[in-house]
Amino acid sequence: MRHRVATFKIGRSGAHRRAMLANMISSLFLNGRIETTVVKAKEAARQAEKLVTIGKKGDLHRRRIAAARLRNPEAVAKLFAEIAPAYMERQGGYTRILKLGQRRGDAAETCILMLVDAAQQKAKEAPAAEVKAEEAPKA
Repeated sequence: MRHRVATFKIGRSGAHRRAMLANMISSLFLNGRIETTVVKAKEAARQAEKLVTIGKKGDLHRRRIAAARLRNPEAVAKLFAEIAPAYMERQGGYTRILKLGQRRGDAAETCILMLVDAAQQKAKEAPAAEVKAEEAPKA
């Protein structure tokens, strides 16, 4: 019985699952968004939220914990230098999952996993571009 087991197995062994999620979260931190399946995104979002919370504390012990989980020095550096300080005022909810529909090859539900800050900046940039485009034909 799986009482109190809170993880998605994702059809992989434990070592493969940890390595895959470390790679996905590193890519999320470096690029701001990734495209994946819904089940993988839900587990990656859970772990990414925990890592951002660890990054907000910012001491050496937390940096070593993040380095052990991410396995990518560039992602750890970006987490502690840019991402975690940007969320100091926020009390959770650092990621967002936007569903895209089914993948053509195997009909798996796909989605975009993104950091909330990146989504807010994209929303701010889009209206500014529309306003500039509207003003140009009038002049």
